[in-house]
Amino acid sequence: MGRPAGWMTTRTGRPAMRSPGRPPIRRDVERAFWRKIAERLTSEDAALACGVSGPVGSRWFREGGGMPLIELSSPSGRYLSFVEREEIALLKAQHKGVREIARCLGRSPSTISRELRRNAATRGGRLDYRASIAQWKAELMARRP
Repeated sequence: MGRPAGWMTTRTGRPAMRSPGRPPIRRDVERAFWRKIAERLTSEDAALACGVSGPVGSRWFREGGGMPLIELSSPSGRYLSFVEREEIALLKAQHKGVREIARCLGRSPSTISRELRRNAATRGGRLDYRASIAQWKAELMARRP
């Protein structure tokens, strides 16, 4: 009774990924924090200006030794951004096709198809696409060992 073992792996084309917990703060927020620090704001004020709590800003500053641990320049555009992933999620919810989504974003249909296949949230047995989860997975996979 029920579904056979490994059915989601066959459907998504990727192995099951265990959840390491709550998704962290997005990199663009952290990048904005360090830019505010460069403008000579205190860590608490920079954190509040970016929409995170003061203690989080203090922790980032302390853990980085006063220096950013990430690159402050904007991403090159090679990888999908969170804004693009949100747009994909909205268009997918409107039942738009892969090629139509690709045209709207100015990306290749294969990129959109791969994104939808790789980052399908499999909660409850359905393949729903969620931008925040997709961004979290992308940042998790992009980390250096």
